[in-house]
Amino acid sequence: MRCFCEQKDTYEIKVEGDVGTDPIWCNQCGFNFDLEDLPISNELKSELMEWVTKYGEWIDWDSDKLIPNGIKREEEHNKQGEIITEKVKNELRGKYSLKFSTSTMARSYANKKF
Repeated sequence: MRCFCEQKDTYEIKVEGDVGTDPIWCNQCGFNFDLEDLPISNELKSELMEWVTKYGEWIDWDSDKLIPNGIKREEEHNKQGEIITEKVKNELRGKYSLKFSTSTMARSYANKKF
């Protein structure tokens, strides 16, 4: 997959949630790939998109505060992300080195001083 790395192609990718982005990134340069470019099934692409659209549901964006049970909700989101990452690994069958990047945003908000 083409990215901003010096060699222009990467075989090291990560699954990581973020607001308003596809969940596939270059693990070296941080380039955000278009999910459509990943050679996996449409069913798994849909599962990834459904998962990433729920990213940050543990934050009340209007008040910029953690919602009740926010840490637990983020942990559940991370567990689901790990499961989906394993599915992606299985479909890619060793073509790419793949890792999952857990979200720690809820803990940051829990420690935030207002």
